Amino acid sequence: MTSLADDIAVTRRLLAKQDGPTVLVGHSYGGAVISGAAKDVPDVKALVYIAAFGVDEGESLDSLSKQGPAPAGATQVRPDDSGFLWINRSGFHQAFAADADRTEAAVMAAVQKPLSLVSFTDKAGAPAWKEIPSWYLRSADDQMIPPPAQEFMAKRMGATLSSIPASHASIVSHPGEVAEIIISAAQTLAK
Repeated sequence: MTSLADDIAVTRRLLAKQDGPTVLVGHSYGGAVISGAAKDVPDVKALVYIAAFGVDEGESLDSLSKQGPAPAGATQVRPDDSGFLWINRSGFHQAFAADADRTEAAVMAAVQKPLSLVSFTDKAGAPAWKEIPSWYLRSADDQMIPPPAQEFMAKRMGATLSSIPASHASIVSHPGEVAEIIISAAQTLAK
C-alpha cells in the first residue's frame, strides 16, 4: 500500500503464478488495485468488488472522494509524519467495523495497514472492469465509502450489484454473503 502502481505490480506478479481461470477480489482500496492489475491478463475471468473503489481511467480515490460529502468515517482518518493514512484506533470500530464485535474491531484497529497518501492520489489507468465481467457487493451502512458512491461505481462498471446491511468491514461481519458473491461470480463463468 505504497503506491497504486506498486500495488498493481505486486498483484500482477501474483497473478502470473496462478494457473487457470481466476476470480480477482478487492475490498476498499483493493478495488482500484484489481481494476489495474487484471488489465490484459487473460486468465482473470471475473472481478469482485467488496465495498471497493471501482476507479475509471484518470481517477483517483481522492478525486472520487471529492464528488460528494465526506463520509462520517473520514473524520477518523489521520496522516502520519511519513505520508501514510491511518484510521484512529479510538474511532475505528464505529468508522470501519460498526457491525463487528468490539474485540474483532480492536484487533483490526491494532493490525491495520496504512495507505500511503500517494496511493490515495495516484490516478488510475484503463480499468479491467471495462472488459471483464464484474460483481459488486455494496455495504449499505458503510461509513468509509458512501453507499451511493458504491452504487454509482457498480452501475458505471455494469457490475452485478448486491447489497447487504453492513459496515465497511463486511468481509468480517458478513463472511457468508461475501463468499456467496465470489462463488456466484465463479459459477457464472463455469457455465
